[in-house]
Amino acid sequence: MKRYLPFFIVGTVALVTLASGALLYRAKRLPALAIPENSTTSAMGGTEMVHVRGRADAPVTLVEFGDFQCPPCANLSEPINQLERDYRSRLRIIFRHFPLPNHQHAREAALASEAASRQDRFWEMHDLLYREQAVWSKAPDVRVLFSAYAGMLGLNIDRFKKDMESEQAKARVKSDEQQALALGLATTPTIFINDHQVPHAHLNPSGLRIAISAATNKKASK
Repeated sequence: MKRYLPFFIVGTVALVTLASGALLYRAKRLPALAIPENSTTSAMGGTEMVHVRGRADAPVTLVEFGDFQCPPCANLSEPINQLERDYRSRLRIIFRHFPLPNHQHAREAALASEAASRQDRFWEMHDLLYREQAVWSKAPDVRVLFSAYAGMLGLNIDRFKKDMESEQAKARVKSDEQQALALGLATTPTIFINDHQVPHAHLNPSGLRIAISAATNKKASK
């Protein structure tokens, strides 16, 4: 999907409105998650919903606590996608919400991704929100833009709007937030690789690649 120009976004909004009315890991550990094999969108792990891509038997699992309005999270979004492509079956990706209170539209963006998830488009909305962050984060009415994005992804827009307001979507975001707070997290992105937190100084494409390679080699040597 190519970068959407602001003029194209405005046009789409109008149409939608009309149509729809080894790396020095820290000691902090992330509790292990039971995640089904070969899940590509949202899947039930135990009693909770998790957003996961990749195989359950992948030797390395990367868990990100992210905020859709966080610029560093946006900067890492595509590099993480590239790592997934490069490592293929050896890497599994999990995303958890942690919208920060200082980001005005972060919670609404999280709810938009959850609404998209209910139509099996979580990861598509995830990527789109990060790519278009500079546009929607400054918009006076983000919900109009989010509905436009839903239309671009081929979603039922009336259902999308309803699901954004649903208790299920709110509970899903809250569940991730509670886990983040229980771990003592305060910033985004926070990334764990095989349950070990990656130091913030290494939260860049090369640092993550080194950490994933180290975790892969450690698994292989066992």
